[in-house]
Amino acid sequence: MTEELNREKQKRPTPPIREVTPGSILRWWRLGWNDFRQAGWPSLMHGLIVTVMSLVIVQIALLFWPLLPGAVSGFLVVGPVLATGLYASSQRMEQGKRARKRDVYCAWRHATRCLRLFGLLLVLVATLWVLLSVVLFHFFVDAEIGSATDFLRYVFEQDDAVFMLWTVLAGLVAAVTFAVTVVSVPLLVDRDVTTPLALSTSVQAVAENPVTMALWALSILLVTGFCIATFMIGFIVLYPVMGHASWHVYREVVDVSGIPPRNPVPEPCSA
Repeated sequence: MTEELNREKQKRPTPPIREVTPGSILRWWRLGWNDFRQAGWPSLMHGLIVTVMSLVIVQIALLFWPLLPGAVSGFLVVGPVLATGLYASSQRMEQGKRARKRDVYCAWRHATRCLRLFGLLLVLVATLWVLLSVVLFHFFVDAEIGSATDFLRYVFEQDDAVFMLWTVLAGLVAAVTFAVTVVSVPLLVDRDVTTPLALSTSVQAVAENPVTMALWALSILLVTGFCIATFMIGFIVLYPVMGHASWHVYREVVDVSGIPPRNPVPEPCSA
């Protein structure tokens, strides 16, 4: 029986993609803000955890400056997976239930094998990106850099081929990561699908709405930049808002009416 269900799941076609306009972006942010306010402490707790994690990562990177660019940008690669609990909270509120502090635990405790493997893959990609960044800046930068402050001065004052190469590579990594994760992670949380189907759905959503998705990605980048400029403090509120908003992006863009939901999770997570 299980093998038959697995074969059926693997044969499912990519769900229909709805067309969305750039005007939808403000609505997604507004819905994310509404979810954040409705969820209350569970959502704020998520933002606090992410903020502490980002501060720890930056503090570690400051001890060895070549880690800094890769660590900050690599953290963004795993951002969609870190928001899994926020997707689960938005899903519960959409069903008329209240958000709970244990949504993060429950989202991963009862996550499908596909979601866990995908999360592991993103962590691996982020790690490899950090290592590549370290190699580029530590071994190929000619300038004398002894601290993160020297590195920032180098970035803004020098026209260096290594930094230009890193910028191009970072843009490619960011674009690919966005394309494969923008709706795939919430889809894996919400529906009984395979990882390849979730990834192809996400890529198709971007391909069929290139302008809107590009502007959505730009808005995320601007908000993230603002949070970094506030020494990560902005993540306390804005990361949960981004996570909740991303759930509404998925719900509006992907028509999942033909895909069965995931099996209900056991108590106490289903309460």
